[in-house]
Amino acid sequence: MTLRVHRQISLKPCNSFAVEASASHFVEACSDRQVVEALAYAQAQQLPVLLLGGGSNLLLTGDVDALVLRMASRGIRVLNDNGQQVLVEAEAGEPWHPFVQWTLAQGFAGLENLSLIPGTVGAAPVQNIGAYGVELKDLFAGLTALDRLSGELREFSLQDCAFAYRDSLFKRESGRWVILRVRFALSRAAALHLDYGPVRQRLAEQGIDAPTALDVSRAICAIRSEKLPDPAVLGNAGSFFKNPLVSTELAQRLCTEHAGLVAYPQTDGQVKLAAGWLIEQAGWKGFREGDAGVHCLQALVLVNYGKATGAQLLALARRIQADIAQRFAVELEIEPNVL
Repeated sequence: MTLRVHRQISLKPCNSFAVEASASHFVEACSDRQVVEALAYAQAQQLPVLLLGGGSNLLLTGDVDALVLRMASRGIRVLNDNGQQVLVEAEAGEPWHPFVQWTLAQGFAGLENLSLIPGTVGAAPVQNIGAYGVELKDLFAGLTALDRLSGELREFSLQDCAFAYRDSLFKRESGRWVILRVRFALSRAAALHLDYGPVRQRLAEQGIDAPTALDVSRAICAIRSEKLPDPAVLGNAGSFFKNPLVSTELAQRLCTEHAGLVAYPQTDGQVKLAAGWLIEQAGWKGFREGDAGVHCLQALVLVNYGKATGAQLLALARRIQADIAQRFAVELEIEPNVL
């Protein structure tokens, strides 16, 4: 076996909440072969497997008695370029934001609205990450995954992945698929998305009338940096709750009862509400109990001020969920994976 299995390893550096927890077994896989070896080891030792990317979408509520398999493969390649459309493939272990910046540096547009999202390329399809009016599925061109049930590689198309809002087949069949590499359909001609949030306003303030994809990325990085805490400084997993989808009737009633409600009509007749607005209106913004709290600038973000446990953060989240349900008749769904 070419990989090294570590015992009783702290996972604090491996999760962006900086929650202290340990893994009974831990391995980093830098290739397909090492992934296969790690899974074979887990099977021989009768260990469950926890797949880990950047640990930015995870809340650990205790120690992990399993083989934690961290995807560490690297590599970016252009598979096809016809001068206008470009097909790019990246290995699962590539950090997401540096990958986005690489594509922009090559003159490839499409991923700019997804700038500064933490995590890895391989984890991105699981959550169908999205920001500022763009989701991963909008640029998705396929992926290669290992089926743990059959041991075979499988190629996935857009339809195969069953993407939905912060959801996918890989999330619903958690543990079955190991994503190895992902492909993206990008373009040399930018079709910019500027109408979600303060992106257009920020560009106007900078005097940019004809923005490039790189301009949009820089604006979004600035906005995110102002609104969201750096996990390297203050433990967090970004947005902790999904923006809820509600009926038009409920949205209309809430708009009547609460001036300033932030709502986005959807093509399917539902309305997406801003979870952060609901939480802030309920008075949770800046709340702190011990080292578990709600960020003072962004109510959608739960933070670890130092020594909060995953259980304490989850308990705070449950209190917020119950309060929002009681005040607004809206059920908030937790976005990170809770283990």
